[in-house]
Amino acid sequence: MATHVLAIDQGTTSSRAIVFRGDISIAALAQQEFPQHFPASGWVEHEPEDIWTSTVATCREAMKKAALAPKDIAAIGITNQRETTVVWDRVTGKAVHRAIVWQDRRTADTCARLKAEGHEPAIAAKTGLIIDPYFSGTKAAWILDHVPGARERAMRGELMFGTVDCYLLWRLTGGKGHATDATNASRTLLFNIHTGQWDDELLDILRVPRAMLPEVKDSSAQFGDSVAELFGAPISIRGIAGDQQAAVVGQACFAPGMIKSTYGTGCFALLNTGATPVASKNKLLTTIAYQLNGQRTYALEGSIFVAGSAVQWLRDGLGLIRQASETGPLADRSDATQSVYLVPAFVGMGAPYWNPNVRGALFGLTRNTGPAELAHAALESVCYQTYDLWAAMRADWPDADAAHTVLRVDGGMTASDWTMQRLADLLDAPVDRPVIQETTALGAAYLAGLSAGVFPEPSKFADNWRLERRFKPAMSAATRTRKLKGWAAAVRGVLASDESEAQ
Repeated sequence: MATHVLAIDQGTTSSRAIVFRGDISIAALAQQEFPQHFPASGWVEHEPEDIWTSTVATCREAMKKAALAPKDIAAIGITNQRETTVVWDRVTGKAVHRAIVWQDRRTADTCARLKAEGHEPAIAAKTGLIIDPYFSGTKAAWILDHVPGARERAMRGELMFGTVDCYLLWRLTGGKGHATDATNASRTLLFNIHTGQWDDELLDILRVPRAMLPEVKDSSAQFGDSVAELFGAPISIRGIAGDQQAAVVGQACFAPGMIKSTYGTGCFALLNTGATPVASKNKLLTTIAYQLNGQRTYALEGSIFVAGSAVQWLRDGLGLIRQASETGPLADRSDATQSVYLVPAFVGMGAPYWNPNVRGALFGLTRNTGPAELAHAALESVCYQTYDLWAAMRADWPDADAAHTVLRVDGGMTASDWTMQRLADLLDAPVDRPVIQETTALGAAYLAGLSAGVFPEPSKFADNWRLERRFKPAMSAATRTRKLKGWAAAVRGVLASDESEAQ
């Protein structure tokens, strides 16, 4: 009996494939970066073919490293950068436009118009989301409006829409599977999270033809089989979840009140609220955490657009470091008497502010500010943004007992002990880093392995979660209060700059 699961983790800057054994240990990993395209200010695109070829290449490499044949792989699980949007030809599979990435802000004017027309209350009530360029629906409409003939072709059923998971499934199955899961569907502005269906009113408002849309399934389900020529024999595809929801599963946050925060290009914190969707009063999102056996589990989510990409900016934009691992030691050498704040609104601000128009700023610079202080400010900005989400979650869901809440963390930035300690200090709460850091891929693997019979039910799977290190708060209350006040003032300054430009 096959006892391995292959997880595809298709991210914003790279595609990865990880083979997990039946005991959830990692047998092999492969990763391949692919190009980013920035055709205009605030625009971010990927070539869908780059996504596809890097995915196939890493799957083959991981299987080769693990010395496994297709017969040894019980199932494939897919997790993906969520709101990134692809529109492709139903017959040829060729994309009609580059994929528009979740970070892209080109539809800000469309979103402003939809708000002005009074659509946001209805959209929020059905989707749990706000109207923002972040989500897929306005991106799909933009492609239909800007590619000659695309809207007419979509109306005739010739074009297909999907998030990256859906596009990969289509390619993996040789065009036989056009499906997604409930978590990805819940990020489109087109899906009613209460009924679990595509919504005709939302489709009309956003002008997206129903004929383009994929079937929506459970996160753990039979999605189809890969074509034999890809890996030497067909492999069953049995799990799909958006990357942040996959991390909820990988972190075993199955009980209401559990919180996980993933630090990759952006930062995404999700609070499990159980079978009841909680409407946010603090500009958080209500989303589907996972769907098993037709039962939806919901979460409150806070989305930060810039986390790890602030470190990339230090490296690629400013040339202050050669690799990300240098930032913690550099920040540790910073001048403690300086209070430098970076508000990294490079592509606008996400939760709980949701302003696509503002841009980043540095506050508190002195003549003595140097690379160490900038590294300090960049890492600390991620912690401050997480605090804003943390405070909003506690306000929205009083059941979240702050005195007993622990934050489970994952993602590349969690390798920085300096950052995790500062996070615990500013939250005034423990931060738990697990032994298995690849929680996003693990979540996808678990969903596929659950369907294939490799992994046990959620409660038993949760018993496998292991703590690598707990970071406990050590900052004085006075210092914490002072630093948080400084951050709040910096954010007000950035938001005020947008208001002044509007006048």
